[in-house]
Amino acid sequence: MDDINKLIYFDNAASTPLLDEITSEILPYLRSHYGNPSSLHRLGRESFQAIEKARTRVASLIGSKKKEIIFTSGGTEANNLAIKGITNRLNRLNPKRKCVITSSIEHESVLGTVKDLEKNGFNVRFVPTTLNGQIEPECLKKTIPSNEVALVSVMLSNNEVGTLQPVKELAAITHHYGGLFHTDAVQAIGKIPVDVKQLDVDLLSMSSHKIHGPKGVGALYLKRGLMLDPIVSGGGQESDFRSGTENVHGIVGFGKACEIASSRLEESRALLIALRDYLIFHVLDKIPDSRVNCSTENRIPNIAHFTFFGVQGEDLVNKLDEHGIAASTGSACSSKHQKPSHVLKAMGFSYAEVTGSLRLSMSILNTKGEIDRAIPILAEIVADLRSRSPFAKSK
Repeated sequence: MDDINKLIYFDNAASTPLLDEITSEILPYLRSHYGNPSSLHRLGRESFQAIEKARTRVASLIGSKKKEIIFTSGGTEANNLAIKGITNRLNRLNPKRKCVITSSIEHESVLGTVKDLEKNGFNVRFVPTTLNGQIEPECLKKTIPSNEVALVSVMLSNNEVGTLQPVKELAAITHHYGGLFHTDAVQAIGKIPVDVKQLDVDLLSMSSHKIHGPKGVGALYLKRGLMLDPIVSGGGQESDFRSGTENVHGIVGFGKACEIASSRLEESRALLIALRDYLIFHVLDKIPDSRVNCSTENRIPNIAHFTFFGVQGEDLVNKLDEHGIAASTGSACSSKHQKPSHVLKAMGFSYAEVTGSLRLSMSILNTKGEIDRAIPILAEIVADLRSRSPFAKSK
Protein backbone atom coordinates (compact mmCIF):
# COMPACT_ATOMS: atom_id res chain seq x y z
CA MET A 1 0.00 0.00 0.00
CA ASP A 2 1.28 3.46 -0.85
CA ASP A 3 2.08 5.74 2.09
CA ILE A 4 -0.65 8.15 0.98
CA ASN A 5 -3.28 5.43 1.52
CA LYS A 6 -2.01 4.22 4.90
CA LEU A 7 -3.98 4.77 8.06
CA ILE A 8 -2.79 7.75 10.09
CA TYR A 9 -3.00 6.67 13.69
CA PHE A 10 -3.34 9.55 16.16
CA ASP A 11 -4.98 7.60 19.00
CA ASN A 12 -1.92 6.33 20.82
CA ALA A 13 -3.25 7.41 24.22
CA ALA A 14 -5.89 4.70 23.74
CA SER A 15 -3.48 2.00 22.57
CA THR A 16 -0.23 1.64 20.67
CA PRO A 17 0.88 -0.84 18.00
CA LEU A 18 3.31 -3.60 18.92
CA LEU A 19 6.92 -2.92 18.01
CA ASP A 20 8.57 -5.60 15.88
CA GLU A 21 11.16 -6.31 18.59
CA ILE A 22 8.38 -7.01 21.07
CA THR A 23 6.51 -9.31 18.70
CA SER A 24 9.71 -11.32 18.19
CA GLU A 25 10.19 -11.61 21.95
CA ILE A 26 6.62 -12.81 22.48
CA LEU A 27 6.32 -15.45 19.74
CA PRO A 28 8.32 -18.26 21.41
CA TYR A 29 5.96 -18.06 24.42
CA LEU A 30 2.99 -18.58 22.11
CA ARG A 31 4.56 -21.54 20.32
CA SER A 32 7.17 -23.58 22.16
CA HIS A 33 7.59 -22.08 25.67
CA TYR A 34 4.04 -22.82 26.77
CA GLY A 35 4.63 -24.18 30.27
CA ASN A 36 2.64 -23.05 33.30
CA PRO A 37 5.00 -20.94 35.49
CA SER A 38 3.82 -22.84 38.56
CA SER A 39 4.85 -26.23 37.11
CA LEU A 40 8.07 -27.80 38.34
CA HIS A 41 9.26 -29.23 35.02
CA ARG A 42 11.58 -27.52 32.54
CA LEU A 43 8.85 -25.81 30.53
CA GLY A 44 7.35 -24.43 33.72
CA ARG A 45 10.72 -23.18 34.94
CA GLU A 46 11.35 -21.47 31.59
CA SER A 47 8.08 -19.57 31.90
CA PHE A 48 8.79 -18.64 35.51
CA GLN A 49 12.26 -17.36 34.62
CA ALA A 50 10.81 -15.33 31.74
CA ILE A 51 8.36 -13.66 34.12
CA GLU A 52 11.13 -12.81 36.57
CA LYS A 53 13.24 -11.33 33.76
CA ALA A 54 10.27 -9.19 32.73
CA ARG A 55 9.71 -8.16 36.34
CA THR A 56 13.28 -6.85 36.47
CA ARG A 57 12.76 -4.88 33.26
CA VAL A 58 9.53 -3.30 34.48
CA ALA A 59 11.10 -2.41 37.81
CA SER A 60 14.08 -0.83 36.06
CA LEU A 61 11.85 1.56 34.11
CA ILE A 62 10.42 3.09 37.30
CA GLY A 63 13.42 2.73 39.63
CA SER A 64 11.93 0.07 41.88
CA LYS A 65 13.01 -3.35 43.10
CA LYS A 66 11.71 -6.36 41.19
CA LYS A 67 9.93 -7.73 44.27
CA GLU A 68 7.86 -4.53 44.36
CA ILE A 69 6.20 -5.35 41.01
CA ILE A 70 2.87 -7.20 40.90
CA PHE A 71 1.66 -8.22 37.43
CA THR A 72 -2.02 -7.65 36.64
CA SER A 73 -4.32 -7.84 33.61
CA GLY A 74 -3.84 -4.13 32.91
CA GLY A 75 -4.05 -0.62 34.32
CA THR A 76 -7.67 -0.97 35.39
CA GLU A 77 -6.97 -4.00 37.56
CA ALA A 78 -3.83 -2.35 38.93
CA ASN A 79 -5.89 0.67 40.00
CA ASN A 80 -8.55 -1.55 41.58
CA LEU A 81 -5.97 -3.64 43.41
CA ALA A 82 -4.13 -0.57 44.68
CA ILE A 83 -7.17 1.35 45.91
CA LYS A 84 -9.35 -1.46 47.23
CA GLY A 85 -6.50 -3.63 48.42
CA ILE A 86 -4.72 -0.99 50.48
CA THR A 87 -7.78 0.79 51.90
CA ASN A 88 -9.47 -2.41 53.01
CA ARG A 89 -6.32 -3.52 54.78
CA LEU A 90 -5.67 -0.14 56.41
CA ASN A 91 -9.26 0.16 57.57
CA ARG A 92 -9.13 -3.29 59.13
CA LEU A 93 -6.02 -2.29 61.07
CA ASN A 94 -7.34 1.18 61.97
CA PRO A 95 -11.12 1.70 61.52
CA LYS A 96 -10.69 5.48 61.81
CA ARG A 97 -8.88 5.53 58.47
CA LYS A 98 -12.06 5.80 56.41
CA CYS A 99 -11.21 8.71 54.08
CA VAL A 100 -10.13 8.26 50.45
CA ILE A 101 -9.25 11.31 48.36
CA THR A 102 -8.98 11.54 44.59
CA SER A 103 -9.71 14.05 41.83
CA SER A 104 -12.64 14.37 39.45
CA ILE A 105 -10.36 14.05 36.40
CA GLU A 106 -9.13 10.55 37.16
CA HIS A 107 -9.56 7.59 34.83
CA GLU A 108 -12.90 5.80 35.10
CA SER A 109 -11.19 2.80 36.69
CA VAL A 110 -10.22 4.99 39.66
CA LEU A 111 -13.54 6.81 39.90
CA GLY A 112 -15.48 3.55 39.69
CA THR A 113 -13.32 2.00 42.39
CA VAL A 114 -13.77 4.84 44.87
CA LYS A 115 -17.53 4.71 44.24
CA ASP A 116 -17.43 1.07 45.32
CA LEU A 117 -15.59 2.10 48.48
CA GLU A 118 -18.14 4.82 49.17
CA LYS A 119 -20.94 2.22 49.03
CA ASN A 120 -19.02 0.28 51.67
CA GLY A 121 -18.87 3.18 54.11
CA PHE A 122 -15.72 5.02 53.11
CA ASN A 123 -15.66 8.81 53.10
CA VAL A 124 -14.67 9.77 49.54
CA ARG A 125 -13.53 13.33 48.85
CA PHE A 126 -12.57 15.03 45.59
CA VAL A 127 -9.84 17.63 45.35
CA PRO A 128 -10.70 20.32 42.76
CA THR A 129 -8.73 21.04 39.60
CA THR A 130 -7.76 24.18 37.74
CA LEU A 131 -8.84 25.09 34.20
CA ASN A 132 -5.58 23.52 32.99
CA GLY A 133 -6.37 20.27 34.76
CA GLN A 134 -3.85 20.86 37.55
CA ILE A 135 -4.25 19.56 41.10
CA GLU A 136 -2.71 22.20 43.37
CA PRO A 137 -1.03 21.08 46.60
CA GLU A 138 -2.79 23.78 48.62
CA CYS A 139 -6.14 22.42 47.51
CA LEU A 140 -5.20 18.96 48.76
CA LYS A 141 -4.25 20.45 52.13
CA LYS A 142 -7.73 21.97 52.37
CA THR A 143 -9.41 18.69 51.38
CA ILE A 144 -7.50 16.21 53.51
CA PRO A 145 -8.86 15.50 57.01
CA SER A 146 -6.32 15.14 59.79
CA ASN A 147 -5.80 11.59 61.11
CA GLU A 148 -8.55 10.08 58.95
CA VAL A 149 -7.07 9.72 55.47
CA ALA A 150 -6.25 6.21 54.33
CA LEU A 151 -5.29 6.88 50.72
CA VAL A 152 -4.91 9.69 48.21
CA SER A 153 -4.99 8.67 44.53
CA VAL A 154 -4.04 11.26 41.90
CA MET A 155 -2.89 10.31 38.41
CA LEU A 156 0.59 11.29 37.27
CA SER A 157 -0.64 12.36 33.84
CA ASN A 158 -4.19 12.88 32.64
CA ASN A 159 -5.24 10.54 29.86
CA GLU A 160 -7.35 13.11 27.99
CA VAL A 161 -5.51 16.44 28.16
CA GLY A 162 -2.05 15.21 29.21
CA THR A 163 -1.52 17.48 32.23
CA LEU A 164 1.17 16.32 34.64
CA GLN A 165 0.42 16.53 38.34
CA PRO A 166 2.83 17.59 41.15
CA VAL A 167 2.78 14.07 42.51
CA LYS A 168 5.89 14.45 44.67
CA GLU A 169 4.36 17.40 46.52
CA LEU A 170 0.96 15.73 46.80
CA ALA A 171 2.55 12.55 48.19
CA ALA A 172 4.49 14.57 50.79
CA ILE A 173 1.28 16.22 52.01
CA THR A 174 -0.48 12.85 52.17
CA HIS A 175 2.33 11.30 54.19
CA HIS A 176 2.32 14.27 56.57
CA TYR A 177 -1.26 13.41 57.46
CA GLY A 178 -0.49 9.71 57.84
CA GLY A 179 -2.01 8.47 54.58
CA LEU A 180 -0.62 6.46 51.68
CA PHE A 181 -0.33 7.77 48.12
CA HIS A 182 -1.23 6.01 44.86
CA THR A 183 -0.71 7.34 41.35
CA ASP A 184 -2.09 6.06 38.07
CA ALA A 185 0.97 6.39 35.82
CA VAL A 186 -0.49 4.51 32.84
CA GLN A 187 -0.14 7.47 30.45
CA ALA A 188 3.19 8.69 31.85
CA ILE A 189 5.58 5.73 31.86
CA GLY A 190 7.73 5.47 28.78
CA LYS A 191 7.12 9.12 27.84
CA ILE A 192 8.75 10.93 30.75
CA PRO A 193 11.23 9.82 33.45
CA VAL A 194 9.34 8.12 36.28
CA ASP A 195 11.14 7.17 39.49
CA VAL A 196 9.05 5.88 42.37
CA LYS A 197 11.72 6.74 44.92
CA GLN A 198 12.04 10.31 43.69
CA LEU A 199 8.25 10.72 43.62
CA ASP A 200 7.98 8.95 47.00
CA VAL A 201 4.74 7.20 46.06
CA ASP A 202 3.51 4.07 47.81
CA LEU A 203 1.67 2.52 44.87
CA LEU A 204 1.86 3.13 41.12
CA SER A 205 -0.18 1.61 38.29
CA MET A 206 1.12 0.76 34.80
CA SER A 207 -0.16 -0.70 31.55
CA SER A 208 1.63 -2.46 28.72
CA HIS A 209 -0.36 -1.47 25.66
CA LYS A 210 0.29 2.26 26.14
CA ILE A 211 4.02 1.75 25.45
CA HIS A 212 3.87 -0.58 22.41
CA GLY A 213 3.46 -3.74 24.46
CA PRO A 214 0.61 -6.29 24.25
CA LYS A 215 -2.87 -5.71 25.66
CA GLY A 216 -4.14 -7.59 28.68
CA VAL A 217 -1.17 -7.00 30.98
CA GLY A 218 -0.14 -4.32 33.44
CA ALA A 219 1.53 -3.99 36.80
CA LEU A 220 1.24 -2.43 40.22
CA TYR A 221 4.23 -1.10 42.11
CA LEU A 222 3.79 -1.74 45.83
CA LYS A 223 6.42 -0.16 48.05
CA ARG A 224 8.45 -2.69 49.97
CA GLY A 225 7.05 -3.34 53.44
CA LEU A 226 3.46 -2.51 52.54
CA MET A 227 0.74 -5.14 52.42
CA LEU A 228 -2.64 -5.13 50.71
CA ASP A 229 -5.65 -7.40 50.52
CA PRO A 230 -5.91 -9.26 47.19
CA ILE A 231 -9.05 -8.73 45.13
CA VAL A 232 -8.53 -11.99 43.18
CA SER A 233 -8.10 -15.14 45.28
CA GLY A 234 -6.96 -18.59 44.24
CA GLY A 235 -3.57 -20.17 43.73
CA GLY A 236 -1.50 -17.45 45.37
CA GLN A 237 0.50 -16.28 42.37
CA GLU A 238 2.30 -12.92 42.45
CA SER A 239 3.31 -13.36 46.10
CA ASP A 240 -0.34 -13.97 47.05
CA PHE A 241 -1.35 -10.50 45.84
CA ARG A 242 -2.88 -11.59 42.52
CA SER A 243 -3.93 -15.18 41.97
CA GLY A 244 -4.38 -16.74 38.54
CA THR A 245 -2.09 -18.37 36.00
CA GLU A 246 0.16 -15.64 34.67
CA ASN A 247 -0.20 -14.26 31.15
CA VAL A 248 3.35 -15.30 30.28
CA HIS A 249 3.63 -14.02 26.71
CA GLY A 250 1.93 -10.76 27.70
CA ILE A 251 4.26 -10.24 30.64
CA VAL A 252 7.28 -11.02 28.45
CA GLY A 253 6.11 -8.44 25.94
CA PHE A 254 5.49 -5.87 28.66
CA GLY A 255 8.98 -6.41 30.01
CA LYS A 256 10.52 -5.93 26.57
CA ALA A 257 8.43 -2.79 26.04
CA CYS A 258 9.75 -1.37 29.31
CA GLU A 259 13.34 -2.19 28.34
CA ILE A 260 12.93 -0.43 24.98
CA ALA A 261 11.19 2.56 26.54
CA SER A 262 13.95 2.93 29.12
CA SER A 263 16.77 2.74 26.58
CA ARG A 264 15.16 5.30 24.22
CA LEU A 265 13.44 7.56 26.72
CA GLU A 266 15.15 10.88 26.03
CA GLU A 267 15.27 10.31 22.27
CA SER A 268 11.58 9.39 22.20
CA ARG A 269 10.61 12.29 24.42
CA ALA A 270 12.35 14.81 22.17
CA LEU A 271 10.73 13.30 19.07
CA LEU A 272 7.25 13.40 20.61
CA ILE A 273 7.60 17.00 21.77
CA ALA A 274 8.69 18.05 18.27
CA LEU A 275 5.74 16.20 16.68
CA ARG A 276 3.22 17.56 19.17
CA ASP A 277 4.38 21.17 18.83
CA TYR A 278 4.49 20.88 15.03
CA LEU A 279 0.92 19.55 15.04
CA ILE A 280 -0.37 22.26 17.37
CA PHE A 281 1.22 25.08 15.36
CA HIS A 282 -0.28 23.94 12.08
CA VAL A 283 -3.73 23.16 13.49
CA LEU A 284 -4.03 26.62 15.02
CA ASP A 285 -2.57 28.22 11.89
CA LYS A 286 -4.87 26.44 9.41
CA ILE A 287 -8.15 26.11 11.32
CA PRO A 288 -9.91 29.26 12.62
CA ASP A 289 -11.86 29.23 15.88
CA SER A 290 -9.75 26.42 17.27
CA ARG A 291 -7.90 26.26 20.56
CA VAL A 292 -5.34 23.99 22.14
CA ASN A 293 -6.28 23.07 25.70
CA CYS A 294 -3.92 22.78 28.66
CA SER A 295 -1.05 24.44 26.84
CA THR A 296 1.11 24.25 29.94
CA GLU A 297 4.66 22.93 29.97
CA ASN A 298 3.58 20.47 32.67
CA ARG A 299 2.19 17.82 30.33
CA ILE A 300 3.30 14.62 28.68
CA PRO A 301 4.81 15.05 25.23
CA ASN A 302 2.50 12.94 23.08
CA ILE A 303 -0.99 14.41 23.65
CA ALA A 304 -2.48 17.47 21.95
CA HIS A 305 -6.04 18.31 22.99
CA PHE A 306 -8.12 20.76 20.96
CA THR A 307 -11.49 22.46 20.97
CA PHE A 308 -13.03 23.25 17.58
CA PHE A 309 -15.91 25.64 18.17
CA GLY A 310 -19.09 24.91 16.26
CA VAL A 311 -18.24 21.25 15.72
CA GLN A 312 -19.33 18.07 17.49
CA GLY A 313 -16.29 16.03 18.44
CA GLU A 314 -17.94 12.68 17.67
CA ASP A 315 -18.86 13.87 14.17
CA LEU A 316 -15.28 14.96 13.71
CA VAL A 317 -13.91 11.58 14.80
CA ASN A 318 -16.27 9.74 12.46
CA LYS A 319 -15.38 11.93 9.47
CA LEU A 320 -11.66 11.61 10.17
CA ASP A 321 -12.10 7.84 10.29
CA GLU A 322 -13.71 7.92 6.83
CA HIS A 323 -10.52 9.61 5.60
CA GLY A 324 -8.23 7.03 7.24
CA ILE A 325 -7.29 9.08 10.31
CA ALA A 326 -7.77 7.56 13.76
CA ALA A 327 -8.42 10.04 16.57
CA SER A 328 -10.65 10.33 19.63
CA THR A 329 -12.60 12.75 21.77
CA GLY A 330 -11.10 11.36 24.97
CA SER A 331 -10.80 8.15 26.95
CA ALA A 332 -11.34 4.97 24.92
CA CYS A 333 -12.74 3.26 28.02
CA SER A 334 -15.76 5.58 28.17
CA SER A 335 -16.16 6.92 24.60
CA LYS A 336 -18.66 4.22 23.58
CA HIS A 337 -21.02 5.35 26.31
CA GLN A 338 -21.60 8.58 24.33
CA LYS A 339 -21.39 10.88 27.33
CA PRO A 340 -19.55 14.20 27.67
CA SER A 341 -16.04 14.04 29.08
CA HIS A 342 -16.09 14.06 32.88
CA VAL A 343 -12.53 15.40 32.75
CA LEU A 344 -13.41 18.51 30.76
CA LYS A 345 -16.56 19.11 32.82
CA ALA A 346 -14.53 18.92 36.04
CA MET A 347 -12.06 21.42 34.59
CA GLY A 348 -14.89 23.90 34.09
CA PHE A 349 -15.29 23.70 30.32
CA SER A 350 -18.55 24.94 28.79
CA TYR A 351 -20.86 22.62 26.85
CA ALA A 352 -19.50 23.92 23.53
CA GLU A 353 -15.91 23.41 24.67
CA VAL A 354 -16.61 19.87 25.85
CA THR A 355 -18.56 18.70 22.82
CA GLY A 356 -16.14 20.27 20.33
CA SER A 357 -13.09 18.52 21.74
CA LEU A 358 -10.60 16.31 19.91
CA ARG A 359 -7.60 14.43 21.28
CA LEU A 360 -4.71 13.69 18.94
CA SER A 361 -2.08 11.48 20.55
CA MET A 362 1.14 10.33 18.93
CA SER A 363 3.84 7.74 19.34
CA ILE A 364 7.42 7.29 18.18
CA LEU A 365 6.04 5.66 15.01
CA ASN A 366 4.34 8.85 13.81
CA THR A 367 5.98 11.33 11.43
CA LYS A 368 5.73 14.97 10.38
CA GLY A 369 4.68 13.69 6.96
CA GLU A 370 1.56 12.20 8.51
CA ILE A 371 0.78 15.50 10.17
CA ASP A 372 1.23 17.31 6.85
CA ARG A 373 -1.26 14.90 5.25
CA ALA A 374 -3.74 15.09 8.11
CA ILE A 375 -3.99 18.87 8.65
CA PRO A 376 -5.66 19.77 5.30
CA ILE A 377 -8.12 16.90 5.77
CA LEU A 378 -8.92 18.02 9.32
CA ALA A 379 -9.35 21.63 8.19
CA GLU A 380 -11.69 20.61 5.38
CA ILE A 381 -13.80 18.42 7.68
CA VAL A 382 -14.11 21.15 10.31
CA ALA A 383 -15.16 23.70 7.69
CA ASP A 384 -17.72 21.29 6.19
CA LEU A 385 -19.23 20.37 9.55
CA ARG A 386 -19.50 24.01 10.52
CA SER A 387 -21.18 24.91 7.23
CA ARG A 388 -23.86 22.26 7.79
CA SER A 389 -24.48 22.90 11.48
CA PRO A 390 -27.36 25.23 12.44
CA PHE A 391 -25.63 25.76 15.79
CA ALA A 392 -22.20 26.61 14.38
CA LYS A 393 -20.71 29.76 15.76
CA SER A 394 -17.24 30.97 16.51
CA LYS A 395 -15.74 31.48 19.94
